[in-house]
Amino acid sequence: MPELSRETERGGAVAPFGLAEVTGPSMVPTLRHGDRLLVRYGGGVRPGDVVVLRHPFQQDLLVVKRAVERREGGWWVLGDNPYAGGDSTDYGVVPEDLVLGKALLRFRPPRAGQRSPLTLLRWALSAARPLLPDRSASRRLRAR
Repeated sequence: MPELSRETERGGAVAPFGLAEVTGPSMVPTLRHGDRLLVRYGGGVRPGDVVVLRHPFQQDLLVVKRAVERREGGWWVLGDNPYAGGDSTDYGVVPEDLVLGKALLRFRPPRAGQRSPLTLLRWALSAARPLLPDRSASRRLRAR
């Protein structure tokens, strides 16, 4: 399951924006292991948003999932990779106060060995992408 390697905090209060690194396969193909995220803490979350949350059973672990729908008691969240698990199908509804914010931008660092001008150009054109809400998330939920 993707985990954020760090959470930006200042004086105990969460900063409005932070950077994080993704580990794990549960958000493939949207996010890959090693991707960096620009996260906006607080603010409104809507269905389809990629969110950062505290794991309900291990709250020192931060995870990235897609907010599918608001239910009684919080958010139902799913990973984009249906084979990876580690989402609401395993631990149920995530309480609202455990959802810290949403990821706005994905930055994919260059891979080791990318040296040719063409490879670097292709990387530069695809490295940073906004994370837009996935409107098909509710269809995935009904399919499970």
